[in-house]
Amino acid sequence: MTIDAQFHAVVVPHLEAGRRLARWMVRNDDDAEDVVQEATLRALRYFGSFTGGDGRAWFLRIVRNTSFGWYRRHAPALADPFDEESHSHLLPASTPESLLLQTDDASRVARAMARLPRRAQELLTLREFEGLTYRELAAAMDIPIGTVMSGLARARAAFRDALANEEEWS
Repeated sequence: MTIDAQFHAVVVPHLEAGRRLARWMVRNDDDAEDVVQEATLRALRYFGSFTGGDGRAWFLRIVRNTSFGWYRRHAPALADPFDEESHSHLLPASTPESLLLQTDDASRVARAMARLPRRAQELLTLREFEGLTYRELAAAMDIPIGTVMSGLARARAAFRDALANEEEWS
């Protein structure tokens, strides 16, 4: 199998997961696309260092690190809040009432997530939205599995508190 074919088999299936992670980290669809493109180029450049194993965790670690670098370079320019309209295409067509309830729930979740520390957001996004196992999370974030477990417990508790606060303000 050629290097191109190997790269395609290891990285390409995880591009969408990389986009979702980058979207949560940089909070903008266009910037997330840039981050994933840069991460993909880095993955290609350093593909020779990939020793096998979990390609998803390897690529998501690159996306995560690229997002951190992007964030450091662009943090002062960040002013876009979570834009519910950009995510409205994800909602199934239904009655106006059910769409309103779904949009309201999604807005509450987004606001609650935004109140969490970045590490908690990362852990929850990778575990709950991307479905990474604890082992994959440890590899993607380059932390011990015990830290993943304790961090997830704290992140979930903080999310529950943030969501409860959202409901009190509604």
